[in-house]
Amino acid sequence: MGLISFLKSKFSKKDKIDNKYVSGMSKSRKNFSSKLTNLSKRYKSVNQDYFDELEEILIESDVGVSLSIKIIEEVLDESKKQKITEPEKINEILVDKMFLGYASKGDIVNEIQFKSEGPTVVLVVGVNGVGKTTSIAKLAYHYIQKGKKVMLVAADTFRAGAIEQLSIWGERLHIPVIVGKKEQDPASVSYDGAKEAIKQGVDLLIVDTAGRLQTKVNLMNELAKIKRVLNKEIAGAPHETFLIIDATTGQNGVIQAKQFNEVTDVSGVIITKMDGTSKGGIILSIREELGIPVRFIGLGEKLDDLEEFDLDQYLYGLCVEQDEK
Repeated sequence: MGLISFLKSKFSKKDKIDNKYVSGMSKSRKNFSSKLTNLSKRYKSVNQDYFDELEEILIESDVGVSLSIKIIEEVLDESKKQKITEPEKINEILVDKMFLGYASKGDIVNEIQFKSEGPTVVLVVGVNGVGKTTSIAKLAYHYIQKGKKVMLVAADTFRAGAIEQLSIWGERLHIPVIVGKKEQDPASVSYDGAKEAIKQGVDLLIVDTAGRLQTKVNLMNELAKIKRVLNKEIAGAPHETFLIIDATTGQNGVIQAKQFNEVTDVSGVIITKMDGTSKGGIILSIREELGIPVRFIGLGEKLDDLEEFDLDQYLYGLCVEQDEK
């Protein structure tokens, strides 16, 4: 059984009604799955033109040029070995290779692994405008629903809007937010946050940081300083560093991921606005280019629309055509 057939059997009609991946990835699915179906209808048997068009569909879906070429080469080799020429079966092999390409990069861990004692600290990085503040709020909400005591730190002190937004979210979520004065040293605000988190017995401390990637050296120094002060108060902190990427930025998001990974050790990616893009292949591209897993995926604007990343559901939402009525 190919992966497409497996996913169809795994996710029943009942599941589709409440499946956020199905609704949140409708634009990407129409761009990708519909093109696959239309392509297979135009060919009775595959040839080089078919594979060229298949490669183009992958690239247009933001899978990335190098990964698209690699996947098509693997599909071509597999089809020759098995002597397969039917377009539908070729498409099955394609999705199999997409799955294996992601899964082979290492263990897929989504949830934060909490320390047995003391606060677990998550540092959040990302350029301005990608939905960083909203993602922090959604992440906080996700763990509040799991019974965790959460605190936020507004360490993006050079952008007044970021401090104000995080404070508003704190009020809505009824959780404390540690803020400093405008243009205060971000490390000192982080230090205050760490001390307060210990004092209040917080389970999860989420630290917002500046997104000024154009001043890479300064940002690197700033993040290094934040890490030092956090680790001084809480052993091993930060325990996670999450990078926020806007799915609608396409390959620019992959470039941002590379640059941030040079500046700090990113342990996971949160993809935002997946419901707003028709190019859902960016997740595969990030994994291929950096080996970093996508940990959470934003599939809507509501607080509970941040989902743990699930590779099966992602591929189902992207590759399996639905009755869109």
